[in-house]
Amino acid sequence: MGKNVFIYTFGCQMNVHDSEKMLGVLSQGGYQNVTSPEEADLIIFNTCAIRAKAEQKFFSQLGRMKPLKRRNPNLQIAVGGCVAQETQKKIFSRAPYVDIVFGPQNINSLNQLLDQGRKLAVADNPGLAESEFDIVRDSSFRAWVAIMYGCNNYCSYCIVPYTRGREVSRPSDHIVEEIRDLHKLGYKEVTLLGQNVNSYRSDTDFPGLLEKIDATGIARVRFMTSHPRDMSRELVAALAGLPSVCEHIHLPMQSGSDRILSLMNRGYGFADYRDKIAMLRAEIPGIAVTGDIIVGFPGETDEDYQATLSAIQEIEYDGLFAFMYSKRQGTKASSLDSQVPESVKSERLNNLLKIQEQITENKNRCLENAELEILVEGPAENDPARLMGRSRANKIVSFADNGERAGEIIRIRVTRAHMHTLEGINLAINSHIV
Repeated sequence: MGKNVFIYTFGCQMNVHDSEKMLGVLSQGGYQNVTSPEEADLIIFNTCAIRAKAEQKFFSQLGRMKPLKRRNPNLQIAVGGCVAQETQKKIFSRAPYVDIVFGPQNINSLNQLLDQGRKLAVADNPGLAESEFDIVRDSSFRAWVAIMYGCNNYCSYCIVPYTRGREVSRPSDHIVEEIRDLHKLGYKEVTLLGQNVNSYRSDTDFPGLLEKIDATGIARVRFMTSHPRDMSRELVAALAGLPSVCEHIHLPMQSGSDRILSLMNRGYGFADYRDKIAMLRAEIPGIAVTGDIIVGFPGETDEDYQATLSAIQEIEYDGLFAFMYSKRQGTKASSLDSQVPESVKSERLNNLLKIQEQITENKNRCLENAELEILVEGPAENDPARLMGRSRANKIVSFADNGERAGEIIRIRVTRAHMHTLEGINLAINSHIV
């Protein structure tokens, strides 16, 4: 008789893909995915340790599982992901009803761990191979594809190198074969994943890998995340010259202050960053640029913060992910003096987001009447009578439901712009509209 599994996934796209791999591994052990923890024989928490808030959210949700375990002693509860790698003993101390804790590199052994009732399995080194089992993907037309694992950058605020290990790149032929198979199955878009895809090094470099992937015939290629230090002219040329590579890049800046960037150990200054954005925009007209900002890093003064505000006004991002600095034990930044008060961080973040929202809205308004290629994803979030999809520049566009199918690529004319979304009409259906 089959068993049921429910997975809570926290954090980044790499974790989302890890959950897909977990489902693939577990399906070989007779498990099937269910939509609520109450139905499950196994509950897995796939955790994120990037920010304290994500870890707190995990522990809060984990606490809600205690009554389920009391009612069903045969229920197994497992904790995986980056929090598991970082704080194994803490998990068992706070939640002794947890059965298994395993690190990101132990996914392929999950069935054996469950069968053996192992309490702890945390690997020291990342594995190269993707699972030998089929990945249970959450989409039939878009796919995540990991091209590398780990990180060598050791930014002073980041716990990832300690939880996911040093960089290891998959052989390019393994990646290309995976994407070629996805293309044959009808997938239209792949997103290449790595903590810093720009530093991919195997039998080729990242521009060479993109060239090989372009030759598979897949319609769209995205990637994340990129490090500004490794944004080379060769990579920009590949982005400009390969038809499948989408006109969007996520390039975290983190701060507009050179002093703070140095404390963060980012390896570049604002002038370097600005020049690389200018190079991208010169070679790829219409490219959308998004980024990350951390406000309230230890020692951030009003002058440092103003430098960041000036930077985002100069760069004019299409969208921005901004966060308050989160102290993570084990990182160099956690021991720095002059930690910024929470109230100051909150005020700075709110002010920055208001400025960016206006920039984003202005950028979107420039797209009114533009024609965009859209990959249809499904019902619009706020209006199920409409459909939505994403442009190659990763803009969300909603449009009237005329029977278009998820996974279909259509052309849209933008009729109205909002702060975070666009509205449009399907040109094939509304060809009479001028």
